[in-house]
Amino acid sequence: MRSLAAEVGFDLAGVAAAGPAPDFDRFQGWVERGLAGEMRYLTDHRAAVRSNIESLLPGARSVIAVGLIYNGPEPYSTDFSDPERAWISRYAWGEDYHGVIRAKLTKLAEKLIEIEAFQWRACIDTTPLLERSLARQAGLGWIGKNTCLINQQQGSWFFLGELLTTLELTANRPPPDRCGTCSRCIDACPTAAIIPAPAGGFELDARLCISYFTIELRGSIPVEHRSAIGPHVFGCDICQDVCPWNRRARQTHELSFAAGEFAPPLERMAALDEANFRALFRNTPVSRAKYTGFLRNVVVAMGNSGLLKFRRPLEKLADSRDPLVAEHAKWALQQLQN
Repeated sequence: MRSLAAEVGFDLAGVAAAGPAPDFDRFQGWVERGLAGEMRYLTDHRAAVRSNIESLLPGARSVIAVGLIYNGPEPYSTDFSDPERAWISRYAWGEDYHGVIRAKLTKLAEKLIEIEAFQWRACIDTTPLLERSLARQAGLGWIGKNTCLINQQQGSWFFLGELLTTLELTANRPPPDRCGTCSRCIDACPTAAIIPAPAGGFELDARLCISYFTIELRGSIPVEHRSAIGPHVFGCDICQDVCPWNRRARQTHELSFAAGEFAPPLERMAALDEANFRALFRNTPVSRAKYTGFLRNVVVAMGNSGLLKFRRPLEKLADSRDPLVAEHAKWALQQLQN
């Protein structure tokens, strides 16, 4: 199976049993404590679906979990310090990964069907599935203190996908947790979003996470957290940048993940109208933030830059007819005056 997964382009592959969802009680507790914030797709009726893989594929017996590396040669955000430029999370530099992974999963299923007929369903992170837990059970890595899946050889810069099947396959073993006493991700998080979990270990308070603020949150970013966002206009990589397991992380072979917009100039981003935003980020993860949310993030980054050259574009955006953009632009101007 691993050789077939490699043939279609995956970097990691393993098998987990399609039994009761591992970590569901932990996930449910996380949701009940409100740590998902406004991400309703995690807290609505789909939350319960995650408890039972057979609700997604009746008769499921095995899950083939796969990983696809997206790391590029560009510097980490912790090694990049140009106040005139915006930081976009590493995973979002190239083509939207959903289509890429789904196509490869479909090819993998087709190859397996040539050997034995079975029912299958291709899943990515839009499916209500505890995919990191399944990937751990399949031997792809352990879940680190930063809540990312970490592979000892490859680091953590990879997307996950799952092929639910009715095949009876031998399951792999989960690897040991190798974070040890390291706390670099916890110490480096600008908003202290990685917190102790009641059941032991650590968990993410999404309501404090820069990725949540810049991608998932549709309204106003809490004033007390805006300065900590720094130059980030879409997502955040800090807790992975500082992870020792990413020091020698492999780079992707997937051409569709090559950087298109790496650290674009903030002034150019602030000048985009909605049509240009859609054209520039079409078929990339950045489109998820939507135009208004992205512009909100850009003006916050401008305010955090300390550069007076941004006063003119911020003054223009402070008069925006969009109240969300205008409010954040006025805050940014105040930051430059301080």
